[in-house]
Amino acid sequence: MTIHIGAAPGDIASTVLLPGDPYRAKWAAETFLEKPRLVNEVRGMLGYTGTWRGNEVTIQGSGMGMPSLSIYVNELIRDYDAQTLIRIGSCGAMQEKVGLRDVILAMTASTVSTPSRGMFRELQFAPCADWSLLRAAAAAAEAQDITPHIGGIYSSDTFYDERPDLNEQMVRHGVLGVEMEAAELYTLAARYGRRALAVLTVSDHLQTGEALPSDQRERSFGAMVEIALQAAFA
Repeated sequence: MTIHIGAAPGDIASTVLLPGDPYRAKWAAETFLEKPRLVNEVRGMLGYTGTWRGNEVTIQGSGMGMPSLSIYVNELIRDYDAQTLIRIGSCGAMQEKVGLRDVILAMTASTVSTPSRGMFRELQFAPCADWSLLRAAAAAAEAQDITPHIGGIYSSDTFYDERPDLNEQMVRHGVLGVEMEAAELYTLAARYGRRALAVLTVSDHLQTGEALPSDQRERSFGAMVEIALQAAFA
């Protein structure tokens, strides 16, 4: 048990999926895992452990933003020895070629600031995904007749952004989408020698203003969860 995770020793699997929304963790666990059991509900941040095709998996909510994710990932790694951590979440598309419901596999994650930034000082650390997970996720997506977008994303520390000039430069430099957690996840994985990947579903589009209604988002995220699970155990 840690400050933010009430799970007992042995309750957390070595493979952890990390949706930001705790209720999405509940949905994913009940939809994809066999015999899921609630292992954490501290502060309402739900976590479940069950099995997928005989493999033990934990699906733990991580909250919104890099500071929140950093807390959970630090504790999952340091106190529960999590080895593979895969973010499953939504993102906003930044390129015209990326459509609603498309899947993005984040090869790299650029950011202005993360909770780890003070550690690097003048160094602009380039956090990236684990290659074995990225390769396996791409194969899993293609097996579902899904062509994923693979490349760089942007992890923002603000939801209500007021930097159109920055957005313009990211679009110009081919950034596929924006979300709020992956850069810190990749940084922590590098620090502790663990595997990490972000598998994202496009829920809205910064160029067109399109957005999925909330009731359609959940139904559109099934492919993303399946890709993440297949990649983890490839």
